[in-house]
Amino acid sequence: MTSPRLPVDPIDEAVRQWRAHGWDDAADGMAAVTSLMRAQAIVLARVEEVLRPLGLSFARYELLMLLSFTRHGALPMARAGALLQVHPASVTNAATRLEAAQLVVRRPHPQDGRAVLVEITEAGREVAARATEQLNEGVFRRPGLTGEQVQTLVEVVRELRRDAGDFA
Repeated sequence: MTSPRLPVDPIDEAVRQWRAHGWDDAADGMAAVTSLMRAQAIVLARVEEVLRPLGLSFARYELLMLLSFTRHGALPMARAGALLQVHPASVTNAATRLEAAQLVVRRPHPQDGRAVLVEITEAGREVAARATEQLNEGVFRRPGLTGEQVQTLVEVVRELRRDAGDFA
């Protein structure tokens, strides 16, 4: 569900207000953060519109894709969480929902009695492939920016992530 189009950019108005209140030194940063948050909401809505009919959230889709990219289609739950950069409870929740839909199975790790493996099923591979095809068509190939703008955005956000310690 999209919001009605506004006649002006509310973030521009927020910047004006920030400056009017004497916060010039923070106005651009506020605009950047607020813009990122709004863009995330827009992109997430587009992604969820594609995934919802398939019974997936983005978190569940990410786990399916991660598993589909592995050599044996399985990973320890803790490793999956680390690679997805999410809290262990988030991986557990996603795996539980995917298991209920018969898209993954969980089983004891054969070499580590404390660990649990999550493994994609053939049905999971099929749903992941279908979801990827639809996301590529409906979202990823047309993100609303030119190719050059996409590259610039990725580079800028990569620097933000690096500064935050997201990766070395």
